[in-house]
Amino acid sequence: MEVGDAAGRLVRPFALTGGRTRPSRADFTLISTVTAVDPPPVTAARCQPEHSRILRLCAEPLAVAELAARLDLPVSVVVILLCDLLEAGRITVRPPRLVSRTTPDLDLLQKVRDGLGRL
Repeated sequence: MEVGDAAGRLVRPFALTGGRTRPSRADFTLISTVTAVDPPPVTAARCQPEHSRILRLCAEPLAVAELAARLDLPVSVVVILLCDLLEAGRITVRPPRLVSRTTPDLDLLQKVRDGLGRL
């Protein structure tokens, strides 16, 4: 996969990560929510263009999978870039929220099974 910029040049994904193939952290899943820190830390270094795009998109909370889709980049590349931003204090990441820890309603599950069996 190659990524094209506005001028039509092509950039290989590994070039965006500086040749790194593995994230430096394990904080991110496909459904982790990422949000840009506002205002950015005073000591924040100047970002690469890809980092800046991520920060703009993450002005509002955004899932990692959605971010990768909007950037048209592989998730693995996006996660490496997100690790850079997290380590620089430029983003926050939140794990997915658990909807419920209760056991499923067995009566409801049996009704669903019976209904599917009638299809």
